[in-house]
Amino acid sequence: MVENRTSKTTQKSREGGFASGGGSDSTYLDGQLLIAMPVMDDERFARSVIYVCAHSADGAMGIIVNRPAGSIDFPQLLRQLDIVDESSPIELPEDGESVRVLRGGPVDTSRGFVLHSSDFSIENATLPIDDGICLTATLDILKAIAQGNGPKHAILALGYAGWAPGQLENEIQHNGWLHCPADPDLIFGEDMDDKYQRALEKIGIDLAMLSNAAGHA
Repeated sequence: MVENRTSKTTQKSREGGFASGGGSDSTYLDGQLLIAMPVMDDERFARSVIYVCAHSADGAMGIIVNRPAGSIDFPQLLRQLDIVDESSPIELPEDGESVRVLRGGPVDTSRGFVLHSSDFSIENATLPIDDGICLTATLDILKAIAQGNGPKHAILALGYAGWAPGQLENEIQHNGWLHCPADPDLIFGEDMDDKYQRALEKIGIDLAMLSNAAGHA
């Protein structure tokens, strides 16, 4: 699930395949939120809010932050992965009980990706993104969280959303997505059902009034 090595996606970020921080081109959206338009005809992304982790001329990668992974909870997952055994206590941080397990997207759904606050980092494994948000995809971060030494805020996503070169830009041009600056509360908050509405409100859009016209924050 969460592999005991840096994910290929974050490795590609370091090696130039995906540019962290958007590089010199302000049109790149890493560190921002994508909000699905009501006309989105792909059921996998309907009413989704996606945090863009990497975006460059080579494509884009993001994590859906408003889709829970069914009945799986974080302590249960730690035990399933043998990170802690049944008899060991899990010393979650103050907000640790709210570490949510999400369906991060349709790609690599058997793997885990942890979006977290920047107060935690693993050398050669953590990818800083923007505004105090990082991505780590190794078992070490789950071990740290279980021991009470992890980041203050974190979500665990199973899978991710990926776009080929130019694909995301094309979908935006064809009214598939709106985008806006990221909000840590929208990323880490527990109110999954309200995130879509709140993301639209963040850019001053009333869902009931939203037309099919393209728009950008």
